[in-house]
Amino acid sequence: MSKFVILSGPSCVGKGPLYKALQKFYPDLVSRLNYLVCYDSRSPRPGEREGIDFYFRTRDFIENLHSSKDHLVIEYRGDMLAVDFGEIRKLLKEGDVFFEGNSIVGKALLDFSKKENIKHLSIFLSPLSMDEIKYLKSPERNINLEDFVTGVMRRKLLRRTQKQNTILSVRDLENIEIRSSCAFSEMKLAHHFDYVIPNHDGEDSDNWEAFYYPIADARKTLLCLASILSGKSHSYCEKWPQKLLA
Repeated sequence: MSKFVILSGPSCVGKGPLYKALQKFYPDLVSRLNYLVCYDSRSPRPGEREGIDFYFRTRDFIENLHSSKDHLVIEYRGDMLAVDFGEIRKLLKEGDVFFEGNSIVGKALLDFSKKENIKHLSIFLSPLSMDEIKYLKSPERNINLEDFVTGVMRRKLLRRTQKQNTILSVRDLENIEIRSSCAFSEMKLAHHFDYVIPNHDGEDSDNWEAFYYPIADARKTLLCLASILSGKSHSYCEKWPQKLLA
């Protein structure tokens, strides 16, 4: 029976480079997965390809999909996104389906899978581990955890955007602020997922490709995902309780 594999997490947490590393080092696992291409209203980033990474369309085009019962349309982080449920059903007839994207869409697709009794496997990529969250939440730390997470992701997004654009525009900075401020609320959804993988090497990190082989957290995260997709357990994986970020 085919299954729906859902990989989600905050913006810049490392979902993209993780999937690229999986393609590079575990082509046998990737060959079993049909990548679900979604619609997005934003412009392509450097290296992204039309029809392979996303269907890049205007906001008006995606908004018009609201009238279709076979499409999920979500506006989030300033972008308009859409997923074709009919495409998911079609791809599942051919084999396993893989979605990689933001947590709000990921959670909606998880709910869709449960509603339609689709076998699924859900993974959440987090910028902090459960142990780190418990440490930071301790009263003696005197930390606002939401502000802390926003600060962590702001730095990652700044580094990623500087790599992509070199010179940052006002629009770039506004987008960074929107995405970083959404990270904490997205992490609150992590307990719904089967596995949580803590990963400090986001899309800003050189540890994915600079040395050919992934190192540090990038390597741990890749090994963990490969184990999950192979039907094996991995000590690096976590399962978060609902009240962790309450």
